[in-house]
This record gives sequence, structure tokens and C-alpha cells, in this order.
Amino acid sequence: MATPDTAPAVALEPKTKLNGKVLKTTLAGALVDIGQSVPGVIHISQLSGNPVNKVEDVVQEGQEVTAWVKRVRKDRIELTMIEPLAYEWKEIKPDLTVKGKVVRLESYGAFVDFGAERPGLIHVSELTHGYVKTASEVVKEGDEVEAKVLDVDRRKRQIRLSMKALQADTIEEFKPEREERKGKGRRKGKKEDESYQMESEPSNEPEFTAMQIAWQEALEKAKGRSKVRRKSYKPTSDEHEELLNNTLEKRLPTGG
Repeated sequence: MATPDTAPAVALEPKTKLNGKVLKTTLAGALVDIGQSVPGVIHISQLSGNPVNKVEDVVQEGQEVTAWVKRVRKDRIELTMIEPLAYEWKEIKPDLTVKGKVVRLESYGAFVDFGAERPGLIHVSELTHGYVKTASEVVKEGDEVEAKVLDVDRRKRQIRLSMKALQADTIEEFKPEREERKGKGRRKGKKEDESYQMESEPSNEPEFTAMQIAWQEALEKAKGRSKVRRKSYKPTSDEHEELLNNTLEKRLPTGG
């Protein structure tokens, strides 16, 4: 399998990191052996992020250097010793997920360096779900965070990020559970209501008819007792017949 040091020059991609040895320095730059069939060339402007007046101020012949591929030509590989950006402006698009470090905090949000030309801003409203007064309540400088690109304004050099957007799926996972608990609560309440209604229903204890009540009142009055309660034990048919016969025998005259 080919590695950056052994891969054919045509297979090298921009930003590929390479190690090499300086073979020669010139006024315009340095010639570097990077183990390819064609040499690597570093222009003086690509030796450092700061202005360079003389190549030898930065590199010397025989020095081991680390460089990145800028462009592959037929006769050379153009290199840079300035570490390239992880994301060029054309590569930053909405919905892209990036990882970076919080480099500055403001009351209105946090700035995150994720390898672009400028840090992205996570507004306080995009840090997490719920109310956040200041960014320091959620993150601090030096924190490694993951965020989603919301918007990119190349003209203003502004990048808006969101940590909350990546938390949305996690929050959704708990919603059915909450709903299920609510459902269980409703079922429990309904069961309690049914139990209450069952306890409140009248019993099936038999009651006297109007004729039976009148008859019993007459009997009790004859015996000097108070009126019978309207809900009591219902006599059997045999007992009722016996009471009726006894009463008739007492009231009706007998022959003799």
C-alpha cells in the first residue's frame, strides 16, 4: 500500500503531509527531496507565515523539514511549510459537522477554532437546549467541542455554528419514554376513577315494595314498635304467608 512518502506524485492530494530533506537553497526558495520521482519545491513565501528576507534564515541544506502539498506539477511538487487550513472557505457549507477548540468567550456566545481561516461563533441560543444567560454557563476556553455549521457568509468572513443542532437527536430519543410515562399516569388515574365509581354504586340489597312496607308498618304498629326502615331484610314468601294468616285469624270472627 502506498504511503505519502512512496505514493506516485500524481496520487498526492493537496494538504498531504510529507517529510523531506533540503537538497539546495536558492534566492527563490528551497529544493527538497521527498522521496518522489520529481523534486519538491518550497517558494520563499511558503517557508513561514511571517515575511522571510533570506531563505537561509529559515532552512539550511541537509535540514529535515515537514511540508504539505500545495499543487502537483509534471516536473515538480509545490510544497508549503505553512500548515494549511483544515477547511477552506469553499469547503465550509451548512450542515457540515466540525470539531474544534473554544478560543474565546463572550456573553453572547463562544468562538471555536476548527481549522478555518476564522473561528466560528456559537451563539448562546445554540449552545444547548433551554435558556442560557451567558456562554460560560455551558463551555469554557480550551474545551473541545463538536458543532454543526448553520450558515457561512464568505463576504463578511463569518461562520455560525450550533452545538444544539447535534443534541436534537439525543433529546428526541427520550420523548417516547416521557409520553409513555404520561400515558401510564392517565391509565392509573382512570383505574382509580373506575374504582371510586364502583365503590359509590348502590348495593343490590333487595328493598320492600310499597305494599310490603305498608303491611310491615301495620304489623309493627300493632306490636308497639317504630316504623320499619325502608331498607332491611326481605322476608321469604313462607314467612309472609304465615304472618298474613295469623293476622287474619285474629281479626276475623270465628264461628262457634
